[in-house]
Amino acid sequence: MEFFAKEFSQLTTCELYEILKSRAQIFLLEQNIVCQDLDDVDYESLHCFFSDGKRVIAYLRAYMSDKEKKTVTVGRVLSLEHKKGMGSTLMKKSIDEIKKHFDCEKISVHAQKQAMGFYEKMGFCAVSDEFLEEGIVHVMMERI
Repeated sequence: MEFFAKEFSQLTTCELYEILKSRAQIFLLEQNIVCQDLDDVDYESLHCFFSDGKRVIAYLRAYMSDKEKKTVTVGRVLSLEHKKGMGSTLMKKSIDEIKKHFDCEKISVHAQKQAMGFYEKMGFCAVSDEFLEEGIVHVMMERI
């Protein structure tokens, strides 16, 4: 298993395919989220992931969402292996890479309500009321 942090232009065709396959597996098949996943944000994102052979088993993307406020947004967070610590390891390594890659003062995430405890352990705090996104209750969280 190997960790990578790459800009879109650095991804191989195989890595991109595996990232999209994993995103579809989790968000479309597992969580039944029907939305336009390919939203052009990927072009400007840092893609952080663990690969086991060629399979992407944990992934997130990070992008500068507000240059004036120096805020990076993390999204599309997933792990194919649940309850094994993969998500925590991915988040810790990714936060280090985000700080190296972006000139940012805070990191934000639209956290699914059921995942708030996970993000709190990673140093995030809720900064909004609950809201619906793709039919799922979310909360905006930030880490400074």
